[in-house]
Amino acid sequence: MTWLAVWLLGVGVTDLLRAVDARPVRRVAVPVGAVTVVGVGLLADLTGVADLVALLASVAPLVGWVALSERSLRRGGGHAQALLVLGGTAAALVATSGFASPADGPLRDWFAWADLPLAADGPLDHVLLVAGLFVANLATGNVIVRLVLVSVGAMRPSSRAPAEREGEPSERLKGGRLLGPMERAFILGLGLAGQVTAASIVIAAKGLIRFPELQSAKDDGTVKGDGIDQVTEYFLVGSFVSWLVALGSLALTR
Repeated sequence: MTWLAVWLLGVGVTDLLRAVDARPVRRVAVPVGAVTVVGVGLLADLTGVADLVALLASVAPLVGWVALSERSLRRGGGHAQALLVLGGTAAALVATSGFASPADGPLRDWFAWADLPLAADGPLDHVLLVAGLFVANLATGNVIVRLVLVSVGAMRPSSRAPAEREGEPSERLKGGRLLGPMERAFILGLGLAGQVTAASIVIAAKGLIRFPELQSAKDDGTVKGDGIDQVTEYFLVGSFVSWLVALGSLALTR
């Protein structure tokens, strides 16, 4: 699944740059992501006709993912289209992965020279897939979670006035934007190390820690009325989607 690995690296890098507050950095996100896809592909010796066609063609859905997801998060609506572009492209690259050339070239030489432990455990295509999944689980995972939250009404589009967003769950649980990527990377890492049970403990621990906090907020009046239900829904939906992204990524590495 070398094509998928390279494409995920490009998507992950693009979304990491999109998450930066500086506008000049966000403007170059898509070009940098496209260069990442093509550049890593060439460094991995994916130079066959089918490879070049797949890499160049995958740039279009990368652009589509960015455009559709940004519009959806700003204005609402179109969540299914954005997720369909992301998931559909990934599925297409997996389905046609048999046409991909074996990963080799300068990138393989660099891994051998650097003597990295990850590269010693498997072929280069597997190393690239793990790297692509880890990068995608950072910012791209957050975008997926936010799209689902907006689609079910647990989070409002960013185009709403600040006064309308004040007090909503996404403003109360801002730490999730950092905890989510850390949690997904941790689950993926534990799963790759064969510690699936430990990964399940991480999932259970999050609920055990957060729910007493939510109950306390309800009891002391920090979150009043139906607000506690909204915060709970936000937490549950966001957490389950985040876990599914991590577990789905882990399944792709098997």
